[in-house]
Amino acid sequence: MSSEIIKGSLETSFQNTIATVQFGHPASNSFPRELLDRLTSEINELSRNEKVSVIILKSEGAKTFCSGASFDELLQVENEEQGTEFFSGFAHLINAMRNCNKLIIGRIQGKAVGGGVGIISACDYVFATPESDVKLSELAIGIGPFVIEPAVSRKIGKTAMAEMTLAAHAWKSADWAFQKGLYSVLSNAENLDAEVESFAQKLSSYNPEALKEMKKIIWEGTEQWESLLFERAAITGKLVLSDFSRNALLQFKK
Repeated sequence: MSSEIIKGSLETSFQNTIATVQFGHPASNSFPRELLDRLTSEINELSRNEKVSVIILKSEGAKTFCSGASFDELLQVENEEQGTEFFSGFAHLINAMRNCNKLIIGRIQGKAVGGGVGIISACDYVFATPESDVKLSELAIGIGPFVIEPAVSRKIGKTAMAEMTLAAHAWKSADWAFQKGLYSVLSNAENLDAEVESFAQKLSSYNPEALKEMKKIIWEGTEQWESLLFERAAITGKLVLSDFSRNALLQFKK
């Protein structure tokens, strides 16, 4: 594949025992594979950092939290191996987030699509604004939310996940996502950062060992994801090569 994909940005800042990780990409905070790998590595590194007790995950800008996979990079996938490798990026990230021994707070300031919804689902506690609508658009481009499905279903249930998936062109409101359990708190944009910071400060004041044990309990029963998510990546990697997907991606790019 070409190396001309814009890399995007990733920055981590520290305040006492709280680490704030911010990602960004000019294409609506989408994820080329390299940026996925960098975020995964950062989550793994913070998990090992004994000076960190809580992680805040956020993105740049005001309107979009994350638009999922990079369409530019998807269009450059030439075979099943490359397709599986690309979608394995989301598998690695979700597994890193669930295996991280630090609690992860999601700070969602805008809309999320596809893989972005999966990342939100892998957070342990999520603050969002009323503008943070969500959509699983994968069927519309000839694939499906196979890799992120276990994380999304774990948060909102199979029925709501299916509703989102089958209505691939429809946005679900932030209030709908809150009612289904994807979001823990809805906050006005002007109060979002203050509320996230206040909650993170409270969480970081608790016994770090208790937080680690709580994280394990929260994610009990997901051990099979170590293999399941990569099996799902192989399904998606094959489907993205279809003529349907190619034509749909090109239409989305116009």
